[in-house]
Amino acid sequence: MKKVLVTGGCGYIGSHTIVDLLNNGFEVVSIDNLCNSTEEVLEGIFQITGKRVRNYAVDLCDWDATMQVFSAHPDISGIIHFAALKSVGDSVEQPLRYFRNNLDGLLNLLQCAQEFEAPYFIFSSSCSVYGNTTALPVVEDTPFEEAQSPYARTKQMGEQIIRDFSVVTPDMRYILLRYFNPAGAHESALIGEAPSSPANNLVPVITETAIGKRPEVLVFGDDYPTRDGSCVRDYIHVMDLANAHTRALQYLIDQKQAPRWDVFNLGIGEGVTVLEAIHAFERVSSQKLNYRIGPRRPGDVVAVYADNRKAASLLDWQPRYGIDEIMRTAWRWEQHRSGLSD
Repeated sequence: MKKVLVTGGCGYIGSHTIVDLLNNGFEVVSIDNLCNSTEEVLEGIFQITGKRVRNYAVDLCDWDATMQVFSAHPDISGIIHFAALKSVGDSVEQPLRYFRNNLDGLLNLLQCAQEFEAPYFIFSSSCSVYGNTTALPVVEDTPFEEAQSPYARTKQMGEQIIRDFSVVTPDMRYILLRYFNPAGAHESALIGEAPSSPANNLVPVITETAIGKRPEVLVFGDDYPTRDGSCVRDYIHVMDLANAHTRALQYLIDQKQAPRWDVFNLGIGEGVTVLEAIHAFERVSSQKLNYRIGPRRPGDVVAVYADNRKAASLLDWQPRYGIDEIMRTAWRWEQHRSGLSD
């Protein structure tokens, strides 16, 4: 059994990945400073897996506190790094906060990994690294365009930091996972997307509007050069995404001749417009959604979706869920956390 450190383990993607790791025989330790999450999710993880996970409420920008976690668990062999600030809009308004948090945390974690000889490192990157690309679907070697937000730039810079660091850490292996738009919830409805700060992602905004927590869904623009004028995104179910992390880690463990670093796109390989996502929710929930069209939002790219053939080939990974299953599980989770039955 390998011990894995998951940073941001109480967050949305981190918690679902912990479930997948535990179900595949890994031991897990979490670091999450709880700035946008709560430890309540650990109970949901226990109910799903029957296993307890300890979280350290540590800020990765705090070098001494981060070192203490590694000192308490010197047998950590794998690190999956989710912990980062991720709001595009907030990053435009607070660029220094995003650079300081996302880059300092990564630097401290990499240094700890080196000092404690943790050989496997998986970095949570993003399709935002591609910028406003016109090459669709994007493949792993699609050139980066200008970052459309400070958040996206931290992901571009994070990838480059890891590539440069890999040169001087020949005994370590790195995988950069560029994912598209995670959505949905665990099929049990015991865990799902529940940020402490107001959600910015489309799917929780939709479900919160449907259940009455928000007055409406604001669609940011309908004058883009797409089939219905709204932005195109590649929505991937969070449990498909979680499983890709487990498979990436196992790939690093099994493939001794793997390159020092590698990169994989994680998406379902098709684009869905914002309006199509709204209509998918209405279809599976039998609910009419209150939405209106607003102006474009700074930092948004027009369209981006994945070519996922590399992950399918090397990681033996295939997404199992589409937009309808994403909306169905997200709606069940929203009802569960709001105390309503489905």
